[in-house]
Order: sequence, then C-alpha cells, then structure tokens
Amino acid sequence: MHAAHGGSRGPDPDVTDVVVVGNGALGLSLALVLARRGQHVALVGEPHRPWAGSAAAGAMLGCFGEITTSLLASEYGRAKLELGVRATRLWPDWLDALAEETGGDGIRTADGTTVVLNTVGIPEIDDASFAAMRAELVRRSEPFEDVDPSDIDWLDSDPLHRALKAVHIPGEHAVNATALMERLEAAFVKAGGVLAPELAVGVEHTGDRVTGVTLASGRTLTAGQVVLAAGARTQDLLDRLPAGPRIPRLVSGYGVSLLVATQDGTAPRSVLRTPNRSFACGLHIVPRGDGQVYVGATNIVSAEPHGSADVRDVVFLLECAHRQIRRNIWDSKVSKVQVGNRPVSVDGFPLVGQGGMDGLWIMTGTYRDGLHLSPLLAQEMAGRILGESDGTGSGLEDFTPVRPPLRAWTREQIVDVAVDHAIAIGYEQNWRIPVDWHGWIENDLRPATARWAEETDPEFTPTPELLFHSRLAPGLAKLLREYYAVTRQHWPV
Repeated sequence: MHAAHGGSRGPDPDVTDVVVVGNGALGLSLALVLARRGQHVALVGEPHRPWAGSAAAGAMLGCFGEITTSLLASEYGRAKLELGVRATRLWPDWLDALAEETGGDGIRTADGTTVVLNTVGIPEIDDASFAAMRAELVRRSEPFEDVDPSDIDWLDSDPLHRALKAVHIPGEHAVNATALMERLEAAFVKAGGVLAPELAVGVEHTGDRVTGVTLASGRTLTAGQVVLAAGARTQDLLDRLPAGPRIPRLVSGYGVSLLVATQDGTAPRSVLRTPNRSFACGLHIVPRGDGQVYVGATNIVSAEPHGSADVRDVVFLLECAHRQIRRNIWDSKVSKVQVGNRPVSVDGFPLVGQGGMDGLWIMTGTYRDGLHLSPLLAQEMAGRILGESDGTGSGLEDFTPVRPPLRAWTREQIVDVAVDHAIAIGYEQNWRIPVDWHGWIENDLRPATARWAEETDPEFTPTPELLFHSRLAPGLAKLLREYYAVTRQHWPV
C-alpha cells in the first residue's frame, strides 16, 4: 500500500499529495479529512456541481427510515445497513466540528423523522417494509415512538390517501444540503485545501501507477494518490483506465426534487416520509426554514445522467405531496426544481476502496446513501490512503471496487420485487382499473419480466430497478448486456 506523503508543500500548486475528483458530499468530506490530517489536497469539480446527487438531496441523516425487506434479505444489504447505523452516530460530532471551523448558524433543519404508512402503497412493499423497519428498531433497542397519525402536526392528507400508522424516529434528522456543501468547502479551504473548479477529463498513469488528473482546460494536476468520487460521472473516467472493465459499471439514478414555499408559511418540525416504494426512496417532506419545504424525490435509472427535469416527474411529485401529506401544498409556490443523479452500480452496492491500479481509489456507487455515509466513508478512506489501515474490519470488505457483480438475490426474488414495485407505481400514480385487472396485469407482467431477465443475460440478473427500467430504455439494456459480456472475460462464471 502506498501512503500519501505527509503534508508536502512544493512551489508548484499543481503538484499535490492527493487529488480528489468530485466535489459532492463524499468528495468534499474526504478532501476535508485529508486536509485536516496535513495532506496537500486538490479538490476537482465545477462549482455549480452539474449532475451531482448531493445538489438535489433532501439530506436526511438516517438509515432506519430507508429499511426495506429487500435490504434485509441479503448479507450485503445488512452490511450496508450497518454502515448506515455507524454513520448516524458520527453526524453530531461531524456537524459540531464544521460549525467550529466555519462559524455561522446550525444547518440542521428537521427534528427527527416520522415514517408514515398510508393507503397508497401495496402490502407486499409498504406494510412489509414498515413492519421490518419497526422490528429492526426494536431489535437494536433504538429509540422510537409509535404515533397516532391524527396527532402528527402538519399532516393533512386527502382522505383516500390517509395514514394508517406512523413511527417517529428521534435520532434521524436532516440538514440543508446546500449549506452543508458550503460548510464543507469553507472548512476544506481553511484547512489548506486547493480548489480546482473544473471538470476532470482523464486520469494520468504510467503503466499500472496513476500519476495525476487532466482537467478540461488541459491543465494537469500531479499527485501520488487519486480518488474518484465524482458520482455517476465517475464512469467516464473509469472507461479510460485499464482497471475499468473489472469494476461494476455505474449508471444514473436520475431524480427530481422541489423546494416549495408553503401556502400558509408553515412546515413540519420533523421529516415526514413514507417507506421506500415504486423503485424510489419514498415520498418525503423535509423542512427547510422560512416557510419552505423540500419535496422529494423521484428515481429513474438511466444509462446517462440527466441535467434537467421531465415535466411528468414534477407533476408526479406535486400530486403525491398534496394527496399524501398536506392538501394545501396544491396552493403553494414552487421555488426551485432540482435535478440530481445518484451513482448506482449495476449490482446496487457501493464501490469503496482501491481501484485496481497503484495509487487509484474509488468512492462512489452509494446510490441514495452517499451524503448520509459521507463522514464514515471519508474517515475510512483517509485511513487507507494514509497507509494506516488496510480496510479489514471496516464493514466495507464486500464493496471493494474491483469485483464481479455481487449476487444479493436470486433471479426469482429480483423478478418478484420488480413486479411488486411496478404494480406499486400504478397505485401511487392513482390509477383507476377494475379490481380484477390487478391480477391480470400481474400475471402477464411476471413471466414477461422473467423472460426479459433471461434475454438480458442467462446468468447475471441486474437489480429490480435496472431490470424494470432497461425494458423501457434500449441504451440501458445494451449497457447491461455489454457489461455482463465483459464481466465473463474477467470473472469467469
């Protein structure tokens, strides 16, 4: 293992110890930890963060509200949950340190999270995941409170979309994502870090050893260690590296969120959210202060990141928010439409660790959990880069980037989950069909989805959302088939 040289400061500003590519929550957090440790760090990324998931995030600091039965059904999912639990415990000290270094008011916007089970979802997803979340809280002796939905301040849903049960989790807060990025960047610069406000277009290397990064302007940053933490755009850089084909491909979880100035100038005290459903992260309302709320978020898996919102996603979010959470949102004002791209690996799990070349590190593929995991992953990765740890015992061993696709579920399980979520989309979009048509649709959809899985690859099966969306997107289907063909060359089945 090659450690970065401690705190070298040469006369050339383009020669550094570590270059971190990506200025979202993960890249900023790692760069800050390394700069605090005396490393000469350059952070690469355009200031307006195009395509970044962090820029459009609700910034919920929790993991129990994200629990699904699918997550708990595999050892990899349970390992990911453990990372989330550990990260939750780091956030109070992480925020305190940022406040001390940068000053200013606190950036926490929500007092806990209230998870609502309503009449919109389907039992196979919503009821099952709500029960699994509550059981996990009990098993771990985590604080929570069962709440009568009629007692939830600010909840005023349409009667046909009313809440049935609710759980309040007092330890799962939220922060203002924009303010967090500003604090992290300010603390990084104060610690001696250098900003390179450009797009990275290539990783320089000599043989199997990386030597730096090339920027869009043609400028080259030289470094002994290079970290790729550029979210979904990391794939563009991996495609140009010898190690790239041995790493699960990244695609984009394109999502839309909204900032809404409420009609009556009020907001809930806590996060209000539903269980994850419809291949997405559940409907969630996050208070943002000054009578504004964050409404999120959609999730469409696509081969390439999106830079703007589709009208249907904006309409869908507003429909969900005013029907399921508060009716007078319909009379409120949309302050901002936000677009982000979550980095999704084809097997659905993070890519964190050495990147298959000397001096190359990868920290991405975190899907919906990157911002929440950022303090934990930054500390773990910094320890490895500095040669203080080999990652043993970190809980990240299974998520090493150079790997064949992880097989968390059987093909039959993936098909079942894909069909359930596809049906759930219809109910969340308020479809009106004869009662017996549900069964007909499901009976046709299940064998069709199984056939599509076989056509995609006879051995490997993508995650449920990738399997579903690839039927509708030829580019995504082509990407999957090509990836699995290359995978067989490097990781014989």
